[in-house]
Amino acid sequence: MPLSYLSGFGNEFASEALPGALPQGQNSPQRCPYGLYAEQLSGSPFTAPRAENRRSWLYRIRPTVKHIGRFQRRDLHYWISPPDPAFDRLPLGPLRWGPVPIPQGEDLTFLTGLRTMTTAGDITTHTGMAAHIYLVTAAMENEYFYNADGELLILPQQGRLRFDTEFGVLEAGPGEALVIPRGVKFRAAPLDGPKGKGARGYVCENYGAPMTLPNLGPIGANGLANPRDFLAPVAAYEDREEPSTLTVKWGGAFHSCALGQSPLDVVAWHGNYVPYKYDLKRFCPVNTVLFDHADPSIFTVLTAPTAVPGTANVDFVIFPERWMVAENTFRPPWYHMNVMSEFMGLIEGVYDAKPGGFVPGGMSLHNCMLPHGPDRAAFEKASTEALEPVKQSGTLAFMFETRLPQQITEFAARLETLDTDYQDCWRGLQKHFNGKP
Repeated sequence: MPLSYLSGFGNEFASEALPGALPQGQNSPQRCPYGLYAEQLSGSPFTAPRAENRRSWLYRIRPTVKHIGRFQRRDLHYWISPPDPAFDRLPLGPLRWGPVPIPQGEDLTFLTGLRTMTTAGDITTHTGMAAHIYLVTAAMENEYFYNADGELLILPQQGRLRFDTEFGVLEAGPGEALVIPRGVKFRAAPLDGPKGKGARGYVCENYGAPMTLPNLGPIGANGLANPRDFLAPVAAYEDREEPSTLTVKWGGAFHSCALGQSPLDVVAWHGNYVPYKYDLKRFCPVNTVLFDHADPSIFTVLTAPTAVPGTANVDFVIFPERWMVAENTFRPPWYHMNVMSEFMGLIEGVYDAKPGGFVPGGMSLHNCMLPHGPDRAAFEKASTEALEPVKQSGTLAFMFETRLPQQITEFAARLETLDTDYQDCWRGLQKHFNGKP
């Protein structure tokens, strides 16, 4: 059965799995249709400005209080939250990792297969983020999860995943981004290949304000990510009574309880606080047509703003297929130092600033105020090639960029795929200065 989606971003959506299940004209009537319970899920304070207020009304078979039991602590020791106190795991400098192999013969769900690479900020103050990878070989069977600490931005790199959520079903594969807000219950399952082949991807856990589209300013009304290309699920519910487990991430710790039914029992809903997905190939890049090129911020898909205008808690930036057109211009990203910290990954293809060494499934970290830029091969090519229109094809890289320094986890520091010679990629850069104009 093909999936159905609602189109748009930040709008007031409405969906019902049974005709007439959605009350009309009143959010919390004395008696809801079909004997349902009315419940509000708020992703912002009640008094947030209208443009920033996030909430949805859910009409469900049981209220969420019936989906909570007596919690016991659960150990998911590879999933780390800030502040992570170890600052001395690796010497200061730019870092790069190769792809992390998917373990074979081991059942890893989205929860047990998640590995934290970096952390930034402090979850107790709802600031910062964490960058993770996931390695998934098994479905969450009768197991459900919600994150009370932050929203999850999920980027598949290999294999597709299906997410059954309270709002309906979302599927995502390489080249798509999927966001699950704080507090939304779900379970995940790999879709491709035999059991054990597995799926791999990246996750940004955002502890700050919910992600939204960046302002376009002088760009105008169109360009970058267009609201109509974001898809939300159509209502689908489970009325299933069988032993289940719910795990909650709260305050950086994990708590599990036993349930006698599925908590995905929302029959109808309306609101603007919903999970959604986006096809990154629909991103409309803005690029140079004469000389120089703009800052990489022109590739921002989503941003989690802070109280400081223009300074994000997290920016989600991509480097997609695009035409490279300009006169007398050094085309790759230039050498720079930045107050923002950049965690980068490659979904497919080749990244133009690092044509060798940075491969799909790999990662790099360039922390705040540490220099970085093209390696020698990229510099020589960009300095001497004919300046003709060139299409950067078959590529998709991304950045999780934050205003905060990112700390390396013990898992990342000990990874066998850590490139201990990464800094050598700049060793071959030669002095060209000759004292003449």
